[in-house]
Amino acid sequence: MALLRLLGLLPGALARPACGRALHRAVPPPAAPDFNSFVTRTNTCGELRSAHVGQEVTLYGWIQYQRQGLFLVLRDFQGLTQIIIPQDEAHSRVKKLLSDAPMESVVRVTGIVSPRPPGQENPKSEALRMQYRYLDLRSFQLQHNLRLRSQIVMRMREYLCNLHGFVDVETPTLFKRTPGGAKEFVVPSREVGKFYSLPQSPQQFKQLLMVGGLDRYFQVARCYRDEGSRPDRQPEFTQIDIEMSFVDQAGIQRLIEGLLQYSWPEERGCITTPFPSMTYEEALADYGTDKPDTRFGMKIVDISDFLRRSDIQFVQNALSYPHGTVKAICIPQGVRYLKNKDLESLKESAKSQFNQEIVEIICRPDRNLKSLLTKFLGEKQQSELIQTLNMQVDDVALLAAGEQKQVCSALGRLRLESADLLEAAGLALRDPTTFHFLWVVDFPLFLPKEGNPTELESAHHPFTAPHPSDTSLLYSDPTKVRSQHYDLVLNGSEVGGGSIRIHSAEQQRFVLEKVLKEDSEVLSHLLEALEFGAPPHGGIALGLDRLISLIVDASSIRDVIAFPKSFRGRDLMGNAPDYVTPEELEPYHIQVSWPLAEKEAKQN
Repeated sequence: MALLRLLGLLPGALARPACGRALHRAVPPPAAPDFNSFVTRTNTCGELRSAHVGQEVTLYGWIQYQRQGLFLVLRDFQGLTQIIIPQDEAHSRVKKLLSDAPMESVVRVTGIVSPRPPGQENPKSEALRMQYRYLDLRSFQLQHNLRLRSQIVMRMREYLCNLHGFVDVETPTLFKRTPGGAKEFVVPSREVGKFYSLPQSPQQFKQLLMVGGLDRYFQVARCYRDEGSRPDRQPEFTQIDIEMSFVDQAGIQRLIEGLLQYSWPEERGCITTPFPSMTYEEALADYGTDKPDTRFGMKIVDISDFLRRSDIQFVQNALSYPHGTVKAICIPQGVRYLKNKDLESLKESAKSQFNQEIVEIICRPDRNLKSLLTKFLGEKQQSELIQTLNMQVDDVALLAAGEQKQVCSALGRLRLESADLLEAAGLALRDPTTFHFLWVVDFPLFLPKEGNPTELESAHHPFTAPHPSDTSLLYSDPTKVRSQHYDLVLNGSEVGGGSIRIHSAEQQRFVLEKVLKEDSEVLSHLLEALEFGAPPHGGIALGLDRLISLIVDASSIRDVIAFPKSFRGRDLMGNAPDYVTPEELEPYHIQVSWPLAEKEAKQN
């Protein structure tokens, strides 16, 4: 990060803050230390993050490095910050002062936080941090994140086990391949041709625990998915896994709201319960996604009825289809904060990702519209459109016409990209200190397969029960069945998902064999267990890594995991995965077929 404005040098070192007596308390956990209390700095050098971009801050520290009067590196007890030295005439005195200042001078700096310019990021810095993770762990931020994570998990254990009678049960991590869901890692065994699989979740085990009469189960569970990494996903991750007998959807939701309220860190403020709820259809219609960020507006507006009587050809073409629609989003103050290249980038994004054309509409100072559409609309119609979209002067609307799901998805994506652009330009849109929880409910039970739309796959997983009102449709028209599946969303990220389960062996077998066309024999152990008298049950899993990363405002879940994997799923510190010799593979009856290039590289 960088600061753009510098105010001067201090003549001496900072005084050490006075010490106070520590107070011991079992609960709640102590808040993180406030290193900025009683002093005139706003932040320490080690705590500036992307969330601080655009804010004015004041730092104190020692000059560790200075380069040709262009920038210097400021150091304090928590970390480093790069300071850009102003080059304009108005700050010539400051530039000379800093250029002549000896190393280890004590400096006070006030300025605006900004990211490195595009193209100047250091792509090797994160790789180095992961290669020498044991050194990176010494940083204040990682120490804080891991200690806070530990405190939250401890509070969750207290709430579930001590207050509500849950039993903490460990489930196996060596199991077998099961149908549906994400790709699983396979592990060779010494039996010829047979492999274990690492479970992507303890789903079947926790249902079997309910059949076994345990009634309430909980686990801090390790889970595995053989998929690529990204900022909010790792090949191995941790869930707060929960299952209950004789419960309905409302009961699970109340449990989780109480759990989060009880374990929420004091320094992050209070969270209010109950959390608001929204159906899957409402989320797609208003936000274009099933995990909407409700911290800001810019909802999708349906203007199909308004334009239905127009003579705009592409609009009429779109509305002639069964699920055709015309929708738009309004970007507040888009003229003022977005450049032409930004608007073109948004249009290109919709075209490349969703094959969706976007029409731009601008509200001019005279309250008339500037758009390709204006030649088809009279003054009265323009005024009505402005009112329908709730546009103000200098607002920009983006309009899309076509198939409803595609239009909503494209506009939902543009809504988020527009918010990023507005905030980068200085418009405060999303408060990084607020936490907006949301339940999304009434998902479809099945969705068409991406590769073969004539076949169905589970929207959640094949053990999810149908909505009680739609049970009969399961046997006549499964595409119309809603599920008892619920997701918990926080600030636009999914942090939890669960469902009420199928507890009838007959219904579970029908879903597997008749609807999903799966071999039910693979799940014969579960089907047999359900026949022995399974209680109605349901549960949920909270993504612990993702939840903690949002609480501490980390840019990646790697910042809340002690030893994370890289984007390619590699452990850069220990160089895993690694080669295994043919002799080591022999007991497992497997051989490696080497691609020619890698074979030659190994030989050399």
